[in-house]
Amino acid sequence: MKKGSFNIVGVFIATAFTVMATFSSCGVSASYSMTGSTTSAETISITEFYNNAELGPANMGQTMSNELKNYFIQNSDLRVVPDEGQLQLEGEITDFRYSPVAPRSTGNPEDLTSASYTRLTITIKATYINTLDENMSFKDKSFSFYQDIPNELNISDVEERYTREIFNRIINDIFNASVANW
Repeated sequence: MKKGSFNIVGVFIATAFTVMATFSSCGVSASYSMTGSTTSAETISITEFYNNAELGPANMGQTMSNELKNYFIQNSDLRVVPDEGQLQLEGEITDFRYSPVAPRSTGNPEDLTSASYTRLTITIKATYINTLDENMSFKDKSFSFYQDIPNELNISDVEERYTREIFNRIINDIFNASVANW
């Protein structure tokens, strides 16, 4: 470096220390959670989600419950217990529905209009109890998501895959609404 040149690294370090000192003297603090969970609880109990939908695979409730437990194990420090956890989650699958979307026309008014896609929608109603902070609890909150399935695919061949994709989105929403507090 030439004599008298500007030392940008030194200025950056000095500025960073000044900012940190200013915030620490003002009493500003931050709390971070690397697990995505903002709770101080240690345990969660997740009861079997019942399948109360008129349609859908018979094992949906069990699949949802197992996937939900796995998600909490992988994404939090919570220990899943069979009963009376500090956090408690229960629910039911209330809707599993196919509906046509994206109609297409042949241009002939005599022909029937068909759909390009079939939408699979799943709705789950969940109740979350936080025994450590009742203000964080919720009752009968609905979580719903859908996927559009191209009509070129046989629904029975792809139903399980699309159901799991929808469950993954709903599970993420339940996690965020409960322990992540979003």
